[in-house]
Amino acid sequence: MDRDDFAAHIDHTVLGPTTTWVDVRRVLDEAAEYGMNACVPPCYVPEASAHAPEVTLATVIGFPHGQHAAEAKREEAAVAWDDGADELDVVCNLGRLRAGEDDAVAADLAEVVATVPIPVKVIVEAPLLSESELRRACEAAVAADADFVKTATGFGGGGATVADVEVMAEYLPVKASGGIGSYAEATAMLEAGAERIGASSGVELVDGFTGE
Repeated sequence: MDRDDFAAHIDHTVLGPTTTWVDVRRVLDEAAEYGMNACVPPCYVPEASAHAPEVTLATVIGFPHGQHAAEAKREEAAVAWDDGADELDVVCNLGRLRAGEDDAVAADLAEVVATVPIPVKVIVEAPLLSESELRRACEAAVAADADFVKTATGFGGGGATVADVEVMAEYLPVKASGGIGSYAEATAMLEAGAERIGASSGVELVDGFTGE
């Protein structure tokens, strides 16, 4: 993998609660310069799509806890797609998963997938799950016909681990996200089976590229 290939695996991200348009514009400009994708809050998708149409643009649905009503998630997804999003990262409802309502979890996710003709990644918040729960979350994502599973929001008390990525990669392509701040950490996730890296430190990751 060369530097450009590595950069294309990164979703350069800005999703904090105080994120401004200035923050989003900086991330988009960096993504365009470095050949990365970008992940931004839903409210900025129209401006982001217009500002950097060459950047693959992701946004989040049901963020950060996944407990929005199914209708709300569906509407969020439709609006985001109409506003110019290329990909959606939707949060799994862990409360229902913990309660054993796996069919309801899958149905909730399936409604989002069916609403839009663009890739949908399911954020399973792996740091909060046992391995059996993680596997059930991944099975729900598969049942919903999702395109990816994603490790974490970054706001749930933990981030990506090699062990979680290895489990998740048994089910769907993985986006490793949460706490990845160096090229070495990103490489470890890719070697474990991740196909995307979500990080607010995308520039640092690419600048740290060594090819080793």
